[in-house]
Amino acid sequence: MQISPLRDVPHFVPRIAQRAWQAWWQETDVTLQDYQAGVAAIAASAGIPCGFVAHDGGRYLGSVFLIENDLSARPTLTPWIAALWVEEDARRQGIAAQLMQHAQDSAAALGYAKVYLCASRDNAPYYAARGFDLVERDVGGLDVFSRSA
Repeated sequence: MQISPLRDVPHFVPRIAQRAWQAWWQETDVTLQDYQAGVAAIAASAGIPCGFVAHDGGRYLGSVFLIENDLSARPTLTPWIAALWVEEDARRQGIAAQLMQHAQDSAAALGYAKVYLCASRDNAPYYAARGFDLVERDVGGLDVFSRSA
């Protein structure tokens, strides 16, 4: 398994877009095509936003984004780890933790000492167990976490 910048493996854009859209955007006005265009823009970006892909050769295992903001209610917090996804058959192997660490290391290389993420109450214990500190509860139904480099 290796983790590559999304810009180096853009052939994964459609799969990443489909997974994230189904998980978080399907019930909104955002179309899959519009979401995929956004993911393609991230793949073409230098700096933030950026994406990282866990893969085993041509097999997609998971992905994560590092974006400026993932919660409009907290515009001053930046950058954010977002859209973390690991394929079901690749879960419980530490891939998500490696993807998050890769995103955090990339943020640190860009001069950010801290990263943020938001999570549902059900997923909050997962992030707390991986060194994220609770910043605030129930911001629009999500808990806000941070982790320092």
